[in-house]
Amino acid sequence: MSALSPLTPHQATIFNLLKTLESEVSAQMIYAELRQQKHRLGLATVYRGLKHLQLQGAVQARLLSNGEAVYSLVSEEKLYVTCVKCGISVPLAYCPIDEQVLPQALSLRFKIFYHTLEFFGLCSPCLEQETVA
Repeated sequence: MSALSPLTPHQATIFNLLKTLESEVSAQMIYAELRQQKHRLGLATVYRGLKHLQLQGAVQARLLSNGEAVYSLVSEEKLYVTCVKCGISVPLAYCPIDEQVLPQALSLRFKIFYHTLEFFGLCSPCLEQETVA
């Protein structure tokens, strides 16, 4: 991640909160946590701050199977398998995109901040429930 342009106080508050978290969180969870810490930010301000941080290449967003976006600081790219029934989402270690697609994207002069790859299906417990039913 390159150096961030100057952040507003609200954007800095959101960024600093994300630095303390180890997992992805929704905008609503960020809003609730900041309210609990006595910060006076509205939910729309949280969404605007997250969007600005995404455009800076500092924050990444991922859509869950229920359509909700979760946010985290940009880190190494991840490959996920996500169960469409229970919603569990598990990162996997290897991503073939890195060596096959990224060079082409870079040759097109895109500045890549991050990428995710996600497969949707049924996890083992949900698959067992499906076969029993």
